[in-house]
Amino acid sequence: MAEKAKTPSTAAAASTPEGERIAKVMSRAGVASRREAERLIELGEVTVNGKVITSPALNVTARDRITVSGQPLAAAEPARLWLYYKPEGLVTSAADEKGRQTVFETLPEDMPRVMSVGRLDLNSEGLLLLTNDGELKRKLELPSTGWLRKYRVRVKGNPMDTDLEPLRKGITVEGETFQPMAVTVDKHQGANAWLTVGLREGKNREIRRAMNAIGLIVNRLIRVSYGPFRLGEMVPGQVEEVRPKVLRDQLGLDELPQPAPPAKTGRSVPRGTPGSKPAPRGPAKAEGGKPGPRPAAKAEGGKAEGGRPAPRGGAKPDAARGPAKPRRPTR
Repeated sequence: MAEKAKTPSTAAAASTPEGERIAKVMSRAGVASRREAERLIELGEVTVNGKVITSPALNVTARDRITVSGQPLAAAEPARLWLYYKPEGLVTSAADEKGRQTVFETLPEDMPRVMSVGRLDLNSEGLLLLTNDGELKRKLELPSTGWLRKYRVRVKGNPMDTDLEPLRKGITVEGETFQPMAVTVDKHQGANAWLTVGLREGKNREIRRAMNAIGLIVNRLIRVSYGPFRLGEMVPGQVEEVRPKVLRDQLGLDELPQPAPPAKTGRSVPRGTPGSKPAPRGPAKAEGGKPGPRPAAKAEGGKAEGGRPAPRGGAKPDAARGPAKPRRPTR
């Protein structure tokens, strides 16, 4: 009986190397993003089974021995995601050539190595997603994910709704075309106006450049949500890990990440962060839960809009303590 000829799909499957691309394996292990992993490979920092490799075009399996900069590659950890309220004045990069303080220098000491999902520029604040998983980072940054990012934006001036129409149609700035934005005027406040801006892409300083193109200057910018994840009642410098179930439901992960030990609450807010407060306990919420008050726009004096300072609990007055007990006479 003649042997059955292999179909093209069968032949292709047989010729596909076993395992996964090494850059993908490195990113899953939390070493770096896939792009950064490829750069480390090209620099000769990666060995496989004792041999230095210089091309990422290599598949590896669990049987292979991989080192990065002389250190064995750790096993892949479950994907985890954190919400971080980035304060104004921090750089969203692992290192800064100008010596400015970075986001990663202010994180709690017991956090694992993490990467940021996208960026917030030096003068912007608000929600920044952090993950230990390079593949998750890549997935959340892809334009095809299509997650809406919302910002509270304070601009100098008093724009009318019609002034914002060019942003809703899509605007070209210095030869770069921005996708249409969802823009609404929330309120006017003295010489400024508060706007809410929604967009689905994240080009460099996109909102500031677009506003400047229509004659408005941004003097405060706060990201309040990224897809289903919201800033809620977080304060600058606070970090909250997303519950494993929420992460699975929102991102469609195959497995639930193993719960991690609770972070030290005393380090949730970096020391030296201006205006920071102790982080309230509780897991991060995804959009669709009970809505919380907006922390974004703060009135002058440091109080949230519409908020009131909580009364301080002091000692009870003397009348409330009851009569004092007589002392025993001394002999």
